[in-house]
Amino acid sequence: MSMQASAQTSYRKVLFLGNSITKHGPKADIDWSGNWGMAASTEANDYVHLVTKALTEKAGKDPEAMVKNIADFERAYAGYDVAAKLKDAVDFHADLIILAISENVRELKTAEDKTKFQASVTTLLQTLKGEHKTTILVRSCFWANAAKDEALQQACAAVGGIYVNIGSLSKDEANYARSERPFKHAGVANHPGDKGMAAIAAALVKAVP
Repeated sequence: MSMQASAQTSYRKVLFLGNSITKHGPKADIDWSGNWGMAASTEANDYVHLVTKALTEKAGKDPEAMVKNIADFERAYAGYDVAAKLKDAVDFHADLIILAISENVRELKTAEDKTKFQASVTTLLQTLKGEHKTTILVRSCFWANAAKDEALQQACAAVGGIYVNIGSLSKDEANYARSERPFKHAGVANHPGDKGMAAIAAALVKAVP
C-alpha cells in the first residue's frame, strides 16, 4: 500500500513560469533554432521536460503542463496586470507552480527597487494561486544575484512557497552551455547547457513535496 502514500504528492496541473531558460522560440539572429529552454541541446533535456518526466514517474501518469515565458513581467514588473496578461495561467488552476525568473530584471540598486520587485512577485504568485491549495516553488537566479534572490525568497515566503536556492550552479563552468558545444552568440552560450538544466531540474524535483 506504499503507493497510496504518494498519491497526495501527484500533481495534475503544473505551471512553469520563466524566461528564456524555461522556453525560447527560434531566433535566427542569435543562432538559436530551438523552441524550448535555452540552451539545452534538445527539448527533452531542458529543465521543464526533466521535471515533468520526474513528476510523471513519481505519479505514474503525465501531469498537464503549461509553460510560459514571462520575460515581459521581468522587464516591466511594476504595475504588471497579472489577471489580464496571464489570464490563461490564472484560469489553468495549477496545483503546482514553478517560478524561474529574475535573470532579465534590471539590477536592484536600491532598497526601494528590491521592495518593488518583491511586491510584484508576491502579487504575481498570489493572483496565480487564488483560493486554491497550490504548491509553489520559487527558484533563485541561475546567475546568482544577492538582491534579486533575497526579493524572490521574501515573495516566496509571503505566499507560503518553497524556495529553491540554485545559486551555486553558476559558479561551475561545466553548467554553462558554452562548455558543452560552441555557440555563435555569447548570450546563448551563457545559458545552462544539458548539465546545468539537469542540475536545475534535480534541485526542483528534490524540493517538490
